[in-house]
Amino acid sequence: MAAKRDPEDKIIDAALKLAASRGWSGLSLADIAKSARVGLPVLSGLFASKNEILAAFSRRIDAAVLKAASAEDLSGEEARDRLFDVLMMRFDALAPHKPALKNIARDLRRDPVAAAGLVRPMLQSLGWMLEAAGIDSSGLGGGLRVRGIALVWGAAFRVWLEDGDDQAKTMAELDRRLRGGEAFLERLQSFGRGGRAGEAAA
Repeated sequence: MAAKRDPEDKIIDAALKLAASRGWSGLSLADIAKSARVGLPVLSGLFASKNEILAAFSRRIDAAVLKAASAEDLSGEEARDRLFDVLMMRFDALAPHKPALKNIARDLRRDPVAAAGLVRPMLQSLGWMLEAAGIDSSGLGGGLRVRGIALVWGAAFRVWLEDGDDQAKTMAELDRRLRGGEAFLERLQSFGRGGRAGEAAA
């Protein structure tokens, strides 16, 4: 007997299915509730907006990547290589949803207000990706690292949306961006260590 899905998962899955077939901007919360076979009162108790549904989807992907990363021994790798591996795990987790994500990304480019509302959840997700790679995401230095990786992720994500199943172009773009930002990342790591030492001495 198949496990019963909870309403949150049903809503997220329905939203992605509709986005893949119809696009994102024209979807209403009522459309999503109907497709998920839940009532609007149930949906409204879980999500106040379509952006909140996307944020919940991002947290689902976070959990999948953190689980996958915890099963890998990345300790012997350089920070850049660990981060490359973790971000590729994220692309792997996103791959089944690429048709939906292509339509969502297209529609959000035309809706800067909605896109702006997703910045914070995305930064939170990338903070977890840094942590999965053994890179501190806390404090001022961590915040700068998260924002730097957001630029890398954004560039690689745009390539990934048009890439083939082998993800060769995505890997090349991600590697290029990470190599370009490696010196900056090392400076930020040094900054973070210095900041913690200063706090300890205070």
